Parts: sequence; structure tokens; C-alpha cells
Amino acid sequence: MSPPASRSPAASRPMIQVEDLHKTFGDHKVLTGINLTVPAGSTCVILGGSGSGKTVLMKHMIGLLKPDSGKVIIDGEDIVPMGVEALQKVRNTFGMVFQAAALFDSMTVFENVAFPLREHTKDPEDVIRQKVRARLDLMGLKRDVEDRFPADLSGGMRKRVGLARAIVMDPKVVLYDEPTTGLDPITTDYVDEMILAAQRELGVTSVVISHDISSAFNVADQIAFLSKGVIVANGTPEQLRESEHPAVKVFLETWFGKN
Repeated sequence: MSPPASRSPAASRPMIQVEDLHKTFGDHKVLTGINLTVPAGSTCVILGGSGSGKTVLMKHMIGLLKPDSGKVIIDGEDIVPMGVEALQKVRNTFGMVFQAAALFDSMTVFENVAFPLREHTKDPEDVIRQKVRARLDLMGLKRDVEDRFPADLSGGMRKRVGLARAIVMDPKVVLYDEPTTGLDPITTDYVDEMILAAQRELGVTSVVISHDISSAFNVADQIAFLSKGVIVANGTPEQLRESEHPAVKVFLETWFGKN
């Protein structure tokens, strides 16, 4: 797959701004001064090894964790001091794609994708059906998939259904938690393409946490490399490749050395 064409995300307004974010669990300092800006309509991949704090950072972006100090500004609003009701309104503007798709086993594909609409809107069934089918179409899933259950789907198809569900309510931001972990190269390319399709067709801002450099280089406008609780490199894929930071160089050399 060729890398995405430049969309000049730097010219967009910030959708996510993280300012001097700190988080400690007990005696363990996980985030020690994170600063990151993600422009609206762009794809930011957060790279780093296991235990580097990627998931903790993502949980702060959606308000599942409160920092010890610092700001998390979503579309101009700092969510850190928000109460439960205000925070829930912000969360409703997010979509989330989990590592294992996290589909409901007892529901069909259609019911899985329709679930957020039935839970959070008063849309009539004909509107729900229209929205669900539009998102399944965007993910390249045919009509005969609607009545199948997750157990009947391949890993790649489950990922597509998971993304269709994440974007069915037209979110501003979609968060991806290790979307290509455990997938073969062909399926990984499909997942990369669906991330790009969501950005291209819907204009969503995407944040992907990953340790898969190949996938990161395929989809990212911006890559932030997290090491020991701070972002040590941040820029385009080409800029990351040229980074002289020791942690980045070792990570890249290890990856490209085995691929």
C-alpha cells in the first residue's frame, strides 16, 4: 500500500491538545509531561514499546482517566475539570475501535453497528437502517454480512464491523487501540485502508496507538513516539525515520531489522 497523500494537516485547527500531562499510579510515574497537538482531520499514530504509556495517554484523551496535572483540550474545551454530564457529551463525539473489535457475540453485525444509535439517539428504525448500511458500505461489507454473528466472521471482517460501529454516529474523533495486532500482512493492509477511508470520506480525526511501524507509516500524517512517559519525537513519518533520539533509533532498527 502506498502512503497517504499529504493533506496538510498542520493548516487545520487543533482537535486534540495535550499540555504538560502527568500521571502516576502509586510510585510508578507513567506520564511525565506529555505535550501533543493533533490537527482536525488528521491521523496521529502514537508509537512506543510495551509499557511506554500509550494506552494511558489515550484514556486521558477520552476522559477515562484524570491526570495528576495538565490539560486535555478537545475541540477547544479542557475536559479535565468537567463533571460527569459534560464529559459524557464529549465522549459521545468519539468513536472507539478496540484491539479485539469488542463486538457483542449475541448480536448480529447489523445489531452491533446499530447499537450506539439505539442507545444514544431517538432515530426511527428506517433511519437507523440507512445509517448502518451506509457505514457497512463504506467498510466494503456486503448486505449478506448484516445477519451474521461475530463468530462467523474473519478477524479482518470483525475489525471492519468494529469501525463501522465506531463511526455510525458521525464522531469527530476515532481512537484505535492496537488495530493491527495479531493480523496477517494482507488483513493489516485492509485495516490500514479502512482507517484512511474513514478519514477521507468522513473527515474524522484519528488517533492510533500502535507498535506496528509499517502500519504507522501507511496511515499517519503525524507520528508521536512515546518513551519513558514523554514524547521524544513528533513529526511526519519521514521526520521520525530521521530522528537521532536513541530510543527511536533502536525501535526503528529493531523493526526494520526483522522485516
